[in-house]
Amino acid sequence: MPHKEPTSVSDVLCELDELATHGDTVCVADVLDDFGGRSFGPFIMIPALLEITPVGGIPGVPTALALFIALIAGQLLLGREHVWMPQFVQQRAVGSKKLHKSVRKLRGLGDFLDRHSEGRLEGLTQGPAIKVTALAILALCCTVPPLEFLPFASSIPMLAIAILGLALTVRDGALVLGALIFTAIATAIGIAMYVNSSGSGDGSGLPFF
Repeated sequence: MPHKEPTSVSDVLCELDELATHGDTVCVADVLDDFGGRSFGPFIMIPALLEITPVGGIPGVPTALALFIALIAGQLLLGREHVWMPQFVQQRAVGSKKLHKSVRKLRGLGDFLDRHSEGRLEGLTQGPAIKVTALAILALCCTVPPLEFLPFASSIPMLAIAILGLALTVRDGALVLGALIFTAIATAIGIAMYVNSSGSGDGSGLPFF
């Protein structure tokens, strides 16, 4: 039987830290089993938060995490009641030591986010509002691959995604509104960085321009 669904960032981090004590690696299937199939919020928030840590500095990881998040957000948009992942995704794993280190680095941010989420306006975390949130997450995921070529730039949309994942986890509609505003700002910043990089004219733009 899965554990009860986490209701805060601290809950999520504690569960991940606990999972990392059970072996040399933690795979996606372990997390899915531990959090439960209905936990869309944590499965959107966790990879976004991981991207902000040193794990996100590994080439290709931000894009892989964005694809993972897009898979979850797509299911949310389609109205699925349970998280589904293909077997090859469930088998993906991260080293326990790396996960412990990432969790430690996220503790401060987690405490900050928990202090500013109180379960307000819950109507904005269910029904049609969920689809708006899912669309925003998918849009942000699309900005990650090109921004990965710019140092730390992909962390901007990932932070917005993490906040939206938190809002779904704690059922805080006010946080959803704030996150959507931040999403608009993050998207504008991302587009500006993209355009400035590709249009610099000195050959230092993105490699496919």
